[in-house]
Amino acid sequence: MNRLHRLIATLGIAAVALPAAASAAPWQSIAARQSRIEQRIDQGVRSGALTRPEATRLRQDLRQLARREDQYRRSNGLSGWERQDLNRRFDALSARVRVEKHDRRHRR
Repeated sequence: MNRLHRLIATLGIAAVALPAAASAAPWQSIAARQSRIEQRIDQGVRSGALTRPEATRLRQDLRQLARREDQYRRSNGLSGWERQDLNRRFDALSARVRVEKHDRRHRR
């Protein structure tokens, strides 16, 4: 009986903890994500973590992503698939900003 109570308690804790952990990353609107990436690029240039060519390339990619968002919005708003596509692309761009900032190529 004691084992059964422990098992039920463990499953109950897991059922409560897992959804909370999955939602730990706050949702950001597309505009907020775009703004945050721009800020990170600017900060990287100011600190010297990004070279000017790296920053230029990242900004071009960000502008291209903004154009894609505009195309999606012009066609009757964003569908679920289009929102997922944009989120995936923003995730990839955000990861590239992080990699470029920490690649040990510094402006001299």
